[in-house]
Amino acid sequence: MRISLLPVSVLAFLVPALAHAQSASAHAEIEQLVDEHRAEYVEASKEIWSYAELGYHEEKSSALLQKDLKEAGFTVQTGVADEPTAFIASYGQGKPVIAILGEFDALPGLSQAAVPDRSPVNAGAPGHGCGHNLLGSGAALAAVALKDYMQKNHVAGTLRYYGTPAEEGGSGKVYMVRDGLFKDVDVVLHWHPGPANAVGNGGALAVTSAKFTFHGVAAHAAMAPDRGRSALDAVMLMGNGIEFLREHVPSSTRIHYIISNGGAAPNVVPDLAELSLMARSPSIVTLNGIWARIKKIAEGASMMTETTVDIHDIGSDANIIPNDPLAKLAQRNLEEVGGFKYSPEEQHFAEELQKSLPPNAQGNLESTANIVPLRPIDPNAPSASTDVGDVSWNVPTIGFSAATFVPGVVAHTWQAAACAGTSIGQKGMTVAAKAIAITGADLFADPKLVEAAKADFVKQTKGHTYMSQIPPGQKPLLNYRQ
Repeated sequence: MRISLLPVSVLAFLVPALAHAQSASAHAEIEQLVDEHRAEYVEASKEIWSYAELGYHEEKSSALLQKDLKEAGFTVQTGVADEPTAFIASYGQGKPVIAILGEFDALPGLSQAAVPDRSPVNAGAPGHGCGHNLLGSGAALAAVALKDYMQKNHVAGTLRYYGTPAEEGGSGKVYMVRDGLFKDVDVVLHWHPGPANAVGNGGALAVTSAKFTFHGVAAHAAMAPDRGRSALDAVMLMGNGIEFLREHVPSSTRIHYIISNGGAAPNVVPDLAELSLMARSPSIVTLNGIWARIKKIAEGASMMTETTVDIHDIGSDANIIPNDPLAKLAQRNLEEVGGFKYSPEEQHFAEELQKSLPPNAQGNLESTANIVPLRPIDPNAPSASTDVGDVSWNVPTIGFSAATFVPGVVAHTWQAAACAGTSIGQKGMTVAAKAIAITGADLFADPKLVEAAKADFVKQTKGHTYMSQIPPGQKPLLNYRQ
């Protein structure tokens, strides 16, 4: 028998081409699985939108996602990290371990019907002004589709869905990190609702918050002022100190505070007063140094007024560490999935909603069909904060955003809450689910991708030490909204 061997040059061409064809076939299969499960998780997003539960109290939202994931074949561990609504849903075994993050908490005061004008469902009640009803449901949709693909194609490895409560100021993921729940994870995938389809390679502002409670001595403000030691004076002096500090921190630093308790009556020297403060920076390392100075200002105010100060209810979220290999992979996959276009009804909704926005903020409604090019994060650009950052300091992490908001709408508004309850939000959720699921499949299929992500993680964090300002003994602040 005569055997003809292909030249090495031909083999070098055929092997990548074959791998690409296999990848395309897997991606198509996974996207189809997302479409098959879509209706169920659209319904879940609607239910969670209607629940609109605040951080650490997302009982119905968490239970719904747990139920759906159990029925899909996941094993669920509940109440992790001393957080009643936190859970981990797992499928498979062995390496690699790929995790998908889900959130489901709402924001206070943003109750809103799915209509383009300000119409609270219940005035003053919470609402999903950050779209976490879509986030948690979309992440679960991705996980279930990827699990079905793994089961059907005998893919080795462990897939996890992390149900993470209280992202909105409760630092839920920080306690989960602290309890070692991510220590064996190889890569973390996440997404967030927004006005555009994009990959976020790093970014977000590190944030630390606390309440500074000063204790003084009460006295009659007219008859015996000399006997009083004013806690309010200490609060005011601390505020003045913060204002002077602003000149001596990086320009990208943000410091904001309120007097959350200023005393009981003007004719009584306050024996108790409180300042609630948040500080932010593009780097948790820089912020830790600024926070140390803020504490010194509090101590100085205490000394000047002969009061004492307690620092408590501390929250802390890190910035997100970039990962270039994961960003490249995520961008390619998001571009493959593509965006979406509005139906005539959605177009009308968007046009009406944009009338409530400033004229210069009304974005292009056709942009939902596009994918934003991958670009470096600008540390001086406006940004928010998230406890995903703490995960990214411990595990290679990459995130997507999807166009769930009408272009021009920003998070933490009634407009965002309205979009989160509509088919616009649900279409964006589906884009995110597909991008996450096929990215997860790529990581399971190619160990070199995981190795590259880990190598870049080491490079990005070299010379820096992760440290949360949350004290080791502090338990999750389950009632932080109160």
